[in-house]
Amino acid sequence: MHRSWNIRSKGELKSKDFWFHDAQRTVYEKTSTVPNQYLAKNIILFLGDGMSVPTVTAARIYDGQKKGIVGERNRLEFEKFNYVGLSKTYCADKQVSDSAATASAYLSGIKANYLTIGVSADVKVNDCEAAKSPSNRLSSIATWAMRGRKSAGLVTTTRVTHASPAGVYAHTSNRDFESDFDVKDQGHDPSKCPDIAQQLLSDEGQRLKVVMGGGTRKFLPNTEKDVYGNVGERLDGRNLINEWQRSKHGNAQVVFNRTNLLSINPYNTDYLLGLFNASHLAYKLDESIDTPTLEEMTETAIKVLSANPGGFFLFVEGGRIDHAHHETKAKKAMEETVQFSNAVKKARQLTKPWETLIVVTADHGHTMTINGYPDINNDITGLSSELSDLDYLPYATLSYANGPEMNRFYELETSNNTVKRVDLRNLNIGDKDARYPHGAPYSEETHGGGDVAVYANGPWSHLFSGVYEQNTIPHLMGFASCIGPGITYCDLRPKAAYVP
Repeated sequence: MHRSWNIRSKGELKSKDFWFHDAQRTVYEKTSTVPNQYLAKNIILFLGDGMSVPTVTAARIYDGQKKGIVGERNRLEFEKFNYVGLSKTYCADKQVSDSAATASAYLSGIKANYLTIGVSADVKVNDCEAAKSPSNRLSSIATWAMRGRKSAGLVTTTRVTHASPAGVYAHTSNRDFESDFDVKDQGHDPSKCPDIAQQLLSDEGQRLKVVMGGGTRKFLPNTEKDVYGNVGERLDGRNLINEWQRSKHGNAQVVFNRTNLLSINPYNTDYLLGLFNASHLAYKLDESIDTPTLEEMTETAIKVLSANPGGFFLFVEGGRIDHAHHETKAKKAMEETVQFSNAVKKARQLTKPWETLIVVTADHGHTMTINGYPDINNDITGLSSELSDLDYLPYATLSYANGPEMNRFYELETSNNTVKRVDLRNLNIGDKDARYPHGAPYSEETHGGGDVAVYANGPWSHLFSGVYEQNTIPHLMGFASCIGPGITYCDLRPKAAYVP
C-alpha cells in the first residue's frame, strides 16, 4: 500500500520502506502513462514570469508549509504533469534575456533582440521604421489560432501592455513604448512609433476575445481619470477603452474590479476587457478586497473562449513573480507563484485533458538561490537553521546574486576598516516586504540566464520533454493543434481512404 504523497511528520522520511514504496509508485506512474496523441482543440500557455527552477522549488516548499505538511514533499499543480523539459532562454543578442525578446520566442517561434517585441532580430532597439516593415513582423501563436478559426485571449497580473502580454498582439522596437506618452518620453515620435496600447485596437489585438490585467493609464487621455481616480497619460486625447467597446459587435463587456468580473455571464459575453488597476495588479499579499485573483480571471477567460466550437488559445501570465524578485522580496515571489499554480489547477478543472494542451513555463530565471544546509521543513522564507561557520551569524535560506539596498546587509567596522554582515535576526526576514540578502549592488535585481522548466499536459505533451530552444515552444503547440506555418499533426495523420 502506497503512502500519501504529502506527509505531515518529518519522522516518516527516515523510513526506508517509505522511500522504497514512494519510488515504486513513481515507476508505476511512469510506465502506465500512455502518450496522448489526440488533436489539441484548445491550448493554454501559462507563463510564470521569472519563474526559475529554484523559484518553483522554494514555492513548492512555501506552499506545503502553509498547508501544514512537510514542504519538500508538496507539489505545485503543474509539477503533477507527466512531461517536463528545459528551455534555453538566451535571445539573439544577449546571454541573459528580458521578457520582451523571450515573448517573441515562446509566442512567435523566432528569437529576437533584447527589449524588442514581435519583430525579428533584423530590428534593433528603437528602430521604429524597421519595426513597421511587414517582412520584420512576427505573428504569434494567438494569431495562428485565430487564423485557424479559434478564439484567443490573454490574462495577466501586469499591465496588458507590458512585455509578456504584448507579445500576443504587438510589434515594437522598444518594450517601453506602452503609450504615446512613453514614446515621446523616450525621445521618439509617436506618429512614427505606434505605441502598444493602440495596437490592441488594430490587427491581431482587435480580434482578441478576452484581455484582462492592469494598465488603465495607458489607455486614457491625460485629461480623464479612471474609476480609481488615476489620471490617464495619453497625449493624443484618445480614450482607447471606449474605442475598444464601440468597435465590437455583440456583447462586449468592460469591467474594472472583481465584483464586476464575477457578476457577468461569461457564456453570454462575446468580448471581455478587464482593467483592474492603473498599472500592475497588486501583489496577492498586498491586494485590495476587490482585485480578482489570477485564478478567477483564468476561469472567466476559459468560459468566455469556450463558446467557440473550434477551440481557443489562451495566454495566462503570473507577471508579478518577476517584479517581486527584482525587488528581492522573496516571500512575495513565492506567494505569486502559488497563486499562479492555483490558476493552473482551475484550468485543469475546467478543461478535458484529451482535447486541451496546457503548457506551463517561464520566460527567464532570476538570481535567487536556495543555499546552505537548513534542516528539512525549515521555514523556506526565513533564516537557515544553522549559522555560518566563519562569522557565526545566521543567513537566509533564500538569497540573490545582486539587488538593491545592499548596505542594509553589511556594515563597516571602523576600528579595522573591514566590512561585516549585519545580524539578519534584526531585519525581520520572512516579512512580506523584507528584502533578502544579495551580493553585488544593483538598482534592482537582474534576471538569471539559466534554463527554465517547461511542464506539459494533454495532447502531444510528450513532445515537450528534453532540452530545446525557447522558440521551439509555439511550434510544438502549433503541431499539436494543427495551426501555424510549420508542420502539424494534421499533416502526418493518415488520410481516410477515398471511396467513389
